[in-house]
Amino acid sequence: MSKGYRITASTGIHKGDRDYQQDQVALLSHPRIAGCMLGIVADGMGGRSGGRKASDQVMMTAKQLFERYAPDTDDAVAMLKQLLEEAHTVIKLTAISAEQEPHSTLAAFLINPGGDCHWVHAGDSRIYHFRGAKLVTRTIDHSYVQTLVDKGELTEEEANVHPQSNILMGCLGTEEAPPVSQHYIPHLGPGDSLIACSDGVWHYFSPSEMGSALSMLSPREATEFLIQKARSRAHGSGDNLSLVIVKLEALA
Repeated sequence: MSKGYRITASTGIHKGDRDYQQDQVALLSHPRIAGCMLGIVADGMGGRSGGRKASDQVMMTAKQLFERYAPDTDDAVAMLKQLLEEAHTVIKLTAISAEQEPHSTLAAFLINPGGDCHWVHAGDSRIYHFRGAKLVTRTIDHSYVQTLVDKGELTEEEANVHPQSNILMGCLGTEEAPPVSQHYIPHLGPGDSLIACSDGVWHYFSPSEMGSALSMLSPREATEFLIQKARSRAHGSGDNLSLVIVKLEALA
């Protein structure tokens, strides 16, 4: 990891206005390699037991694979794809004992010691990459409303308030193989930040609002601000919220 910056990070989770928590979030530091970390968000679906079992399986699979991962010799792209596919398989196997069909989204980013970053996602949990307050790129949801946006039938703003905005076209645990969307950032540097979050968070913010919060606040402050603001904007009908923020700051 370049000595020109330091990494600060935070995770946050809140059950929102739901009766139970189905989201899971983690930021894992590699057990052997300094500067290597995995941020992951999983939004479980399928009742109290089904959704929580699904997101639990994503987290367990992530921890097992990340502990075995060796940045110098292993392929990050292959590891993240394996994480998605193995979690999908395990969730399908847990369906027998769950009250409803367990499904989960997945949004995971892996930062290597050299400062390169890979991410993978399935569903509508998102990852955003900001440079300062400016959005560089974000994941594109595997959702019904996103297909309408792609066709030019809806704007992003209209999609956000569409009554079917929660319908997914792909996630983990379904009959069909999940989509595997991946992205590569060759080099993260000072001023860059990453946020992975469930739709209970991103639904309530424009990218410019999110970028401003990340650039002006510490990860811990930004986490608290985004959860608090999303809660107030939900007006008593908010989903579970989960997020992980990683920020690279120049050394003084």
